[in-house]
Amino acid sequence: MSSLDDKINEHFAGYVVRKDLVKAVKGNAIVPTYVLEYLLGQYCATDDEASIQSGIETVKEILRKHYVHRNEAGLIQSTIKEKGRYKVIDQVSVTLNEKTDGYEAIFDNLGIKKVAVDSVTVKAHPKLLVTGVWCIADVQYEFSEDARTSPWRLETIKPIQIAKVDYEGYKEARGQFTKDEWIDLLMQSIGFNPEAFGRRSKLLQLMRLIPFVERNYNIIELGPKGTGKSHIYSEFSPHGQLISGGEVTIPKLFVNNSNGRIGLVGYWDVVAFDEFAGREKTANKALVDIMKNYMANKTFSRGVNPMGAEASFAFVGNTDHNVPFMLKNSDLFEALPPQFHDSAFIDRLHAYLSGWEVDVIRGEMFTRGYGFIVDYLAEILRHLRQEDFSNRPDKHFSISEKISTRDRDAVYKTMSGLLKVLFPAGGESAGDVEELLQLALESRKRVKDQLFRIDATYPEVDFFYTGADGQKLRVQTVEEQEFPQFYHRKPVRDPKAQSTDGHDTDGDVIEADAETQAPSSERVAAQPKLEEGHFTFAENRKGISFEKLFGPYMDGVARIIVTDPYIRKPYQIRTMMEFVEMIIRRKPPEDQVSIHLVTGPHDGDMQKQRELLDSITEACTGSGVDFTWAFDTSGTAHARDIVTDTGWKIVLDRGLDIFQAPMRREGFNLGDRLQEHRMVKAFYVTYVRQ
Repeated sequence: MSSLDDKINEHFAGYVVRKDLVKAVKGNAIVPTYVLEYLLGQYCATDDEASIQSGIETVKEILRKHYVHRNEAGLIQSTIKEKGRYKVIDQVSVTLNEKTDGYEAIFDNLGIKKVAVDSVTVKAHPKLLVTGVWCIADVQYEFSEDARTSPWRLETIKPIQIAKVDYEGYKEARGQFTKDEWIDLLMQSIGFNPEAFGRRSKLLQLMRLIPFVERNYNIIELGPKGTGKSHIYSEFSPHGQLISGGEVTIPKLFVNNSNGRIGLVGYWDVVAFDEFAGREKTANKALVDIMKNYMANKTFSRGVNPMGAEASFAFVGNTDHNVPFMLKNSDLFEALPPQFHDSAFIDRLHAYLSGWEVDVIRGEMFTRGYGFIVDYLAEILRHLRQEDFSNRPDKHFSISEKISTRDRDAVYKTMSGLLKVLFPAGGESAGDVEELLQLALESRKRVKDQLFRIDATYPEVDFFYTGADGQKLRVQTVEEQEFPQFYHRKPVRDPKAQSTDGHDTDGDVIEADAETQAPSSERVAAQPKLEEGHFTFAENRKGISFEKLFGPYMDGVARIIVTDPYIRKPYQIRTMMEFVEMIIRRKPPEDQVSIHLVTGPHDGDMQKQRELLDSITEACTGSGVDFTWAFDTSGTAHARDIVTDTGWKIVLDRGLDIFQAPMRREGFNLGDRLQEHRMVKAFYVTYVRQ
């Protein structure tokens, strides 16, 4: 164990678990992480290896005996019938049967309905009436001659969550850790290896916890797929509920007028909307209006008395384009459904977490160290919702008076959440506050700057803060620093909406330079003249690279199809990656290019081939290049060529496999790193304009 792991076990004995154990016990049980860690916390909350191994076997046995797999539901039902009573681990929900005036439970995996539940149980666990809750339950079977009486009966039920948490002990133990140690402990608690992340990346991950500690907090995270945006909301806490963006209805979310039953916002600390983005998606306008009112005023109404709730909203979704493309052509909210691409809705978001800064999740990012049992941390975070830390930054800094009240509230709520997560007992320094204040201001500035692009009636805002010395320190977003040429320019509108006088239909002048307005075909033509021809290269020659062979012919392209049946072995797939890297280096950062590879299956190790090709796809995430591939299983394709949508076809007798393998030895080799220093095989290339 690391010194941090030793320290964690010393001060939080019984409340931490080794995070890699979850995979060791999960098997094929489709249960949330907090369910597994609840069980691990009962039997493996120790650093003694023998006790851990014994505990793992115990948890596995519990899951084997009591967790209900859907495909074994019939067997478990039979076991309950034969034994008369049996303990199960399942997701349970409850409904009121108005005809019998009684409550009935539904066991999701076990597949049984109309399980009789007494009123005392329902009053003790009201969330059962709203949605499924993971529980350990004793189910009885008593057959009755009366066909109207269900034989199933719920005897006892226990939602899977820690019963009691010592909050004062938690705050006291926090004082034994430095800020960096505490951040690493929290990173390990959500399952990540802190060594795989930089400081800012860690804080971005921990920002996902703010909705759990801050009441009525609204955050959005849009970015490339595969970055773990929804993981925390689905796996981390029994107090959060993740729902698909397309499955939201007014009765489910707020209140059902037919029976007066409160929806999700009345029972959960966090309601997260998964797969929220998608321009093709539609949303009910009435739902959007109620959501906007709730996000602004913490209340909702459907024609009756207004009702309040404390649930925070988290919206997560995938972007279709990279950042420079969005900044040049639209805005950073472009992926939202049309009904939510609305200035009033967007203005109610307290923070925009820049998902493009979050790495695609890889195996080496997961930790083997110790972290809090997630249910324990979830209870601590829930307790912190009662406190307000929003004014603590005022001891060190003051925020610009020129920003609106809504902007100020958003910054303060983000600050309050970050301070609760990192400094629950106080003690933060001015430097600590400044680091978090910059992140909070930036997260709100990202929202406000995009609002100005979407709706010109919103004024530009100068986001700055003032220190004790009176110096004004302005805040910029990362994308503002990286792409200033696009960030402060109004996006190019839809050409169909532009009138002949150079104004759009709203009367705004289209702000685009000559290069932006020129069709892509004209921009390609402006490149140096490209020639058709046939060229032969001798074996052992050096000085050849993909940049020299293909670079000029790839300028201005939007789609490239590479057909090469022998991108199979690792070194051949490496050359494919080098071709992709060349495209990324040459293309303007705001452009999108798709590369599709058609190749043949590697009979020797197709699994490894798939993994390496998929890794290229993952590596391209957020780069502005979309890499896809497919097998040509016909076995008849012998062509090796590169075809572009700008009219060029490049034929190669060897495909991309033109380099000799460099000698393997210890140390460094320029041939490994620079194509120009590799010897080539004998090959030819033909350039044809189609």
